[in-house]
Amino acid sequence: MTTLVLRKKLRHYIDGADDKKLKAIYTILEKEIETEEVIWDDQFIKELKRRSGEMKTGHAKTYSWNEMEKAARKMIRAKQQK
Repeated sequence: MTTLVLRKKLRHYIDGADDKKLKAIYTILEKEIETEEVIWDDQFIKELKRRSGEMKTGHAKTYSWNEMEKAARKMIRAKQQK
């Protein structure tokens, strides 16, 4: 997939994303956005492609947004009870 296609897909996704998804995306990229520092070297990109491939073939365990939210709330409740 070319960079141009990736940019278009990301713009389309971001334009339609709800508030929670936008905040999640921003949180992931916040450090790079604020520092404008690009540290995506060849090794990092290779690792991203490897992980992406594992997800596509079903060899990686993935979680839905609802599963992640449920787990996070459970962890917060557990910490609050201590």
